[in-house]
Amino acid sequence: MNGAQLLPVFVVGLAGSIHCAGMCGGIVTAMSTFGVSSQNRTLHRARSNVRFWELTPNWGHVLAYNAGRIASYMTAGALAGGLAQGARGMAALAGVQLGFYWLANAMLVALGLYLMNAWRGLAVLEQGGRVLWQRAQPVIGPAMKNLMPADTAPKSFALGALWGWLPCGMVYSALTTALLSGSAANGAAMMLAFGLGTLPMLTGLGLLGARLTQTMQRRPVRITCGLLVLAFGVIGLARAAGGITPEWMEMLCLTPLN
Repeated sequence: MNGAQLLPVFVVGLAGSIHCAGMCGGIVTAMSTFGVSSQNRTLHRARSNVRFWELTPNWGHVLAYNAGRIASYMTAGALAGGLAQGARGMAALAGVQLGFYWLANAMLVALGLYLMNAWRGLAVLEQGGRVLWQRAQPVIGPAMKNLMPADTAPKSFALGALWGWLPCGMVYSALTTALLSGSAANGAAMMLAFGLGTLPMLTGLGLLGARLTQTMQRRPVRITCGLLVLAFGVIGLARAAGGITPEWMEMLCLTPLN
């Protein structure tokens, strides 16, 4: 495994993180204000257009939350990579990995369209995940309640770890890439690269809050990011079909990690 193989996953996380603004933005913004002075917190609540330098964001809480979230992604990636490794070994068929490759790039196409609001197919997967999430609420709900307010770094980490399992079409798309990884360790590495791609957005939300959310939800921004993710998927599908085969294409599309 090398950096070139992880680069597409990182970029997908970076471009797709506009979806994170709606999914995780509120909680990250809230955590960034824990520990600031009461005067500045009152100012933050009273003014929707407060400038980020008027607050002293709690970087420790924001980073701990994101560390927990990315740790959950890595765990899920390790499970996916290990599962795929076992399935491939039992099947003993070269076509199994090729099938995962097609699926991963098709999911990127779906994610790109989803980010552009051109096709909402991934919303169906998210809805299915929400059903499972709701059924788990009797266990998860009390745990999350005990973690709020997330006014310490350990509580922020634990909250991020729980939040990382929240139903999300973008994460589902990334997890399909872990099926290509060939092992649990490679699957975890892929999801680490994806999580690091989402980090700038969610760290920025801790500073800029609603202002950044509004900017990232603008149609030109969503279309640009969606087109970028869509291009990764289309190039990958073309390579799978044998239309594009140069080795340097590994930097532009998902490739199996052997």
